[in-house]
Amino acid sequence: MEKRVIVMNFDLESKAYEAFSKAKRLHMNKAFKGEQMAVVHHSNDGEHKFMIEDFLDFTGSNKSSTGGLIGMMVGILGGPIGILLGWFTGGMIGATQDAKEVRQATGVFEFLIDKIGEGDTALLLIAEEEDNRPLNQLIMMELGGEITRLDYDKVEADVKKTQEMAKSSQTSASEGDHSKEE
Repeated sequence: MEKRVIVMNFDLESKAYEAFSKAKRLHMNKAFKGEQMAVVHHSNDGEHKFMIEDFLDFTGSNKSSTGGLIGMMVGILGGPIGILLGWFTGGMIGATQDAKEVRQATGVFEFLIDKIGEGDTALLLIAEEEDNRPLNQLIMMELGGEITRLDYDKVEADVKKTQEMAKSSQTSASEGDHSKEE
């Protein structure tokens, strides 16, 4: 069983909450081994805020919604890093970064932005499944949603790489500010 980041989107916001509730039952019935699950909303006010509306840590370690991979992904999407990477401004990260490197590291985020459009609400789940049919049945057949499974290790690597790029970009930007002062 491989750990996956599972993205589920729906035509109605209420279906994401219904899926959250029903997926909890699937987890209790051992249909999958969950780690974290969150209902995520992308604002449609032009500010591109991604907010965690509901969150569950299945592991019992009581991680908050900001801890763990889901929190980091949402933080990158809607925070200053998302703006820095130019997802919402049409720009690119800056002359110091290789455009190909940026595209490779930000691929998972561009995918999520595409899947969770402005005004949309989705369900994100980190889980291992022996059989994907129970979740497919719930999401696609019962709720009429779409489900995409991403490799956890790839997503985690993209998150780390994006954080490093943002940190180095912020460092070079602040160094540029200091040189202007001299």
